[in-house]
Amino acid sequence: MVSMKTIAVCDEDSLKDGEMKEVDFGGGKVLLSKIGDKVHATSAYCTHYGAPLVKGVLVADGRVVCPWHGACFNVCTGDIEDAPAPAAIHSFKTSISDGKIFVTADEERVSKANMSRMPKVPANPDAGLASGNAGVVIVGGGSGTFHSIISLREHGYTGPITVVSKEPHSPIDRTKLSKALITDASKIEWRTAADLRIKFGVTLRTNTTVTSIDVPGKQIVLEGGKEFIHYDKLILSPGGQPKKLPIPGADLENVFTFRGIHDSTKVDAATKEGKKLVVVGSSFIGMEIVIAVLKRKLASIDVIGRGHVPFEPVLGKDVGAAIQKYHESQGVKFHLGSQLERIIASESDSKFATGVELTNKDGQKQIIEADLVVVGVGVSPATEFLKQSDGFPQDALQKDGGVLVDEYLKVRGLDDVFAIGDIAVYPRIPHGEETRIEHWNVAGNHGRAVGKTISGSPVPFSKIPIFWSVQGQNLRYCGIGAGYDDVIINGDLDELKFIAYYVKEGAIVAVASMQNDPIVSRASELMRLGLMPSAQQVRGGFDLFSIDISSSKAGV
Repeated sequence: MVSMKTIAVCDEDSLKDGEMKEVDFGGGKVLLSKIGDKVHATSAYCTHYGAPLVKGVLVADGRVVCPWHGACFNVCTGDIEDAPAPAAIHSFKTSISDGKIFVTADEERVSKANMSRMPKVPANPDAGLASGNAGVVIVGGGSGTFHSIISLREHGYTGPITVVSKEPHSPIDRTKLSKALITDASKIEWRTAADLRIKFGVTLRTNTTVTSIDVPGKQIVLEGGKEFIHYDKLILSPGGQPKKLPIPGADLENVFTFRGIHDSTKVDAATKEGKKLVVVGSSFIGMEIVIAVLKRKLASIDVIGRGHVPFEPVLGKDVGAAIQKYHESQGVKFHLGSQLERIIASESDSKFATGVELTNKDGQKQIIEADLVVVGVGVSPATEFLKQSDGFPQDALQKDGGVLVDEYLKVRGLDDVFAIGDIAVYPRIPHGEETRIEHWNVAGNHGRAVGKTISGSPVPFSKIPIFWSVQGQNLRYCGIGAGYDDVIINGDLDELKFIAYYVKEGAIVAVASMQNDPIVSRASELMRLGLMPSAQQVRGGFDLFSIDISSSKAGV
């Protein structure tokens, strides 16, 4: 039963144009946001990981950005603006009288436990079937798939949605696998299969492999031709598959790649106290696994990488060196600038590895003992099935397996087929550079854009990528820094408390930070609005918070 109350939450003059304020409402909290003379009230916490939105960034066009991971909501409606928000927030009625701001809300909906609301459009899983409407079919079971579903229903699509996934479960928060070695998928499912069916009208086909597409017939082919599913619109979101090393020993039983819940389960079981771990790869997957097992009292942790420091291509030498220093203080050993030659099989049981052999940066051979080896050297687009697909334009397939799409994420040459997430090679707005990014948040925003387009409100994809990790401190990153030619660092790298600005041809193209929230959320909005200061300004001490993007006077 809904129990609505109207409560005076604060004085009118305590909230200025462009400000946010978290206020008490009964036993919960409400976020107030003022833009011009209008006061908006919403849930106070992000639906992703529960961050207090008051510590985020308010923008004059009605957006509030989470300070942690870039999730974004509309303060006027509570609707999701950007992933990784898995659900919208509640929006409450406000009024002003006698110098007080009043909020009218159901007390139950202001609690942190009930901070999210369902999409506005009710779903019928059998809608349109009688008339032959095949609806939307989604291939894949990851971030892009989940956010496509949410976006379709949010933006008015009422037809059937069918998901075909190789995974044995509904879409999960995959980011928690490498960060925490979760072994129970039910603990990180965004929605259960029953929830997807009942509340979102989704037919979920798990443990199912798509072997090709029949484009002229508008159907996907399952299990080598045993079954066919017709579609009106098709979303390809199969994700990536971990790269294996082309060296002897790569297939031994205690050599693991890392992608799904089964990989996390195997690594979790093998990383017991006293074991010797070798991690191949010094970027996000490998280094997050290192963090996940640091407290397990392993006998040794050795990291092998080709770069001079961890994360070098993305974060640069100085930031990478600071993160390396932290890990070394925890007992991790690095073998950087090295080439892995082979994984050594046990003499007593040739199925298992006992070590690795590498050529170090000095050109010398070196052997490192190992009870398990985790290989985290990237993924390849899982698009092999498209090569055997009738009518699929092969010129849209790149050598690495990426799929060329237009600004609406539609496969080039096809009208009703979209490609999103790890496989999509999309034109970056406004300059049109072709880009493929392997990250949960990008895939989620791809799904949101395609859901809106299919629902009848086409929108070119133009989101600023936001990434995150935990490396001694929470690392935030926004933008696309590939090919940067300089890095400006403000703060203390030794304390892992800094802001790093990545420069390309005089422009700031990416920003990373530790212990400086919500600077990355703010930088992402400045990039979106075309208001990011120049590298010269930043070197001169320019403060990103001095740019007004929150008040009605901002002109956003």
